[in-house]
Amino acid sequence: MIDKFIEPVSKILDKFVADKDLKAKLQHELNTELHKANMAQIELNKVEAGHRSIFVAGWRPFLGWALSFAMAWHYVLAPLILFIAAFFGKTLPTLPQFDMASLMTVLMGMLGLGGLRTYEKAKGLTK
Repeated sequence: MIDKFIEPVSKILDKFVADKDLKAKLQHELNTELHKANMAQIELNKVEAGHRSIFVAGWRPFLGWALSFAMAWHYVLAPLILFIAAFFGKTLPTLPQFDMASLMTVLMGMLGLGGLRTYEKAKGLTK
């Protein structure tokens, strides 16, 4: 999501700011503000995770387990059930299917694999 924000702003900077030093300074300020927003989100996540109420602290683990179950069902359990049923000559009703494209989007976001780390490394923002 941040990449979708940074790219248009960078193009605007390229179009309207001719001075390379000023452009670099503005780009640095933009990256600094985005980093501050990310750090604020991390702090909020820590507070949520440490909360005593399961309705505050429990949503991430619940979502993680739900996604894990969906992955296990889609890639292991359903094919195995279908194989065993076919082996014994049984026909089964249609097994439930999940929208794996949507689930993978959420999973990748939870795992931090949405491209933000790649952007940080490409820009040299990490050690």
